[in-house]
Amino acid sequence: MTKQMVRPGGRSARVQAAVHTAVRELTSEVGRDALTVPMVAQRAGVTPSTIYRRWGDLQQLLSDVAVERLRPDAAPKDHGNLRDDLSAWVEQFHDEMASPAGRAYIRDALLGDPGGGNAGQCSAYAAEQIDAILARATKRREEVPEVETLIDHVVAPLMYRILFRPDGLDTAYARRLVAAVLDRTGP
Repeated sequence: MTKQMVRPGGRSARVQAAVHTAVRELTSEVGRDALTVPMVAQRAGVTPSTIYRRWGDLQQLLSDVAVERLRPDAAPKDHGNLRDDLSAWVEQFHDEMASPAGRAYIRDALLGDPGGGNAGQCSAYAAEQIDAILARATKRREEVPEVETLIDHVVAPLMYRILFRPDGLDTAYARRLVAAVLDRTGP
């Protein structure tokens, strides 16, 4: 399915916002398992056919909402040096992704998009955040690793643990991953 271009402030943007809001509200009210397309359509003030035409099915809609919810709200905070910036970012990333809501969003993002576009978008969000941190560190004349090195040695193992081995996962683990990259010892 091809993503439509959304005109800022246009009808398509209003429909998407109303449907996304309806999904979030209804999920908190009735639970994800009780959610139906007609229920979402009624709450959003659109017809079910509008949802089916735009998203295909409920899983694809949930996936679209999840990707939107996984998008960072702001640039990473500046703590004055690369180690502190990356440590703070990875702690926040861990807290958000390892939470029950974060895990549900990850699951929905992946399940509703077998082609992998949503996974790529979520990966791009993390890469953009890391790139912003590295750009600041470069301006401070700090030595910085490559974005892909941090994706491979920090984000990837953290996501694996969040999805498949969550027992014992904590922010200390996330900080150790950052330290291993920055200390050049490798995780």
